[in-house]
Amino acid sequence: MEGDREEGKSFKDLGLCEQLLEACDRMNWKYPSKIQAEAIPHALEGKDLIGLALTGSGKTGAFALPILQSLLDSPQPFFACVLSPTRELAIQIAEQFEALGAGIGVKCAVLVGGVDMVQQSINLAKRPHIIVGTPGRLVDHLSNTKGFSLRTLKYLVLDEADRLLNEEFEKSIDEILKFIPRERRTYLFSATMTSKVKKLQRACLRNPVKIEAASKYSTVDTLKQQYCFIPAKYKECYLVYILNEMSGCTSMVFTRTCDATRFLALMLRHLGHRAIPISGKMSQSKRLGALNQFKAGECNILIGTDVASRGLDIASVDMVINYDIPTNVKDYKHRVGRTARAGRSGVAISLVNQYEVEWFVQIEKFVGKKFPEFPSQEEEVLLLMGSVKEAKRATLAKIKELGGKYGKKRGGDDDEEDMDKDTDKYMTHRNVKSSKKMKK
Repeated sequence: MEGDREEGKSFKDLGLCEQLLEACDRMNWKYPSKIQAEAIPHALEGKDLIGLALTGSGKTGAFALPILQSLLDSPQPFFACVLSPTRELAIQIAEQFEALGAGIGVKCAVLVGGVDMVQQSINLAKRPHIIVGTPGRLVDHLSNTKGFSLRTLKYLVLDEADRLLNEEFEKSIDEILKFIPRERRTYLFSATMTSKVKKLQRACLRNPVKIEAASKYSTVDTLKQQYCFIPAKYKECYLVYILNEMSGCTSMVFTRTCDATRFLALMLRHLGHRAIPISGKMSQSKRLGALNQFKAGECNILIGTDVASRGLDIASVDMVINYDIPTNVKDYKHRVGRTARAGRSGVAISLVNQYEVEWFVQIEKFVGKKFPEFPSQEEEVLLLMGSVKEAKRATLAKIKELGGKYGKKRGGDDDEEDMDKDTDKYMTHRNVKSSKKMKK
């Protein structure tokens, strides 16, 4: 967090106790970030919070530290509950709570889908201090796990609150609010935030302090944002070209569909790149395995859907590629927020075809700047066409071998045309129409 630190302030100045000052020191947190410096004093005064800050700016510390200090003053099980829209982010938040609370004996339980409920119930029976989970799985346990109750809960946190307050999670959030006391502290944190009062009222905040440690739609100054305008039929070639040109980088590539993550990962592996997919269609163990391989450097290209765009703190991401332009402008900010974190530099490159121009223009308006073009020579890109076509052919054969959805037997002179049709079923960029309305 050095690059986002609040000048002239220390964690001691914020009013944190000695145990938590030692925890910050163990985490190598020398100075509070801007969101921490502004949020923690209000939180320690017992205020509800709405916190808006850029990704990678220390939002988790901004709510974890005051919760832990309050827990030290009044220890009890099921003290705080943190909700996240994705399983991976929930696990990451719990890891940070455990790291900060290691010296004071804090116990956490993670409640997410894709993991055995029985083992989670055993963990709940140990009466942890902090619950971190996704809304659906928390509702499952509140409804079905004997002896589990949040009637004495003191803190509720909605991380990536803009997403949690959307219709996708509305029913689960409303159910959770029925199970927990009205007398509690509530924190909403995100890089982007809805301004709809109705949604905030549903979260039952009481005279919240609103903290904006970033402008509403800004991206960090250390992020270099570029675009590459390309013919849709050469999109795979341009992706390979950029990855070759930036071969020393650790990269995240974002696609619109789960099938595309798998297809591109297999295609890139065939071309010698160390790529691995992550998507909502994978089991939880495989998703965590992919993340761990990426974090450990065993693979240097992670290809994901927007499930990987929220909150994941992977320190060494040098480059983000928007293979498919996001249809929701706020998702762009979350995607590119995977790089240039905590003061580091990074680059984000958007591949824009003729069907996506309208969406891309909306993104430039959203960010408030025109992006320069990524330098590329089409003649050089098209030199890759032969190897890319062969890699696509091998990928389709592999998917067929693995029982892929579109693995039909082919033959005859129309084989190449059939291959392109099969590829299209995975890669949505050729038939997406920009007439669809951009979501804001």
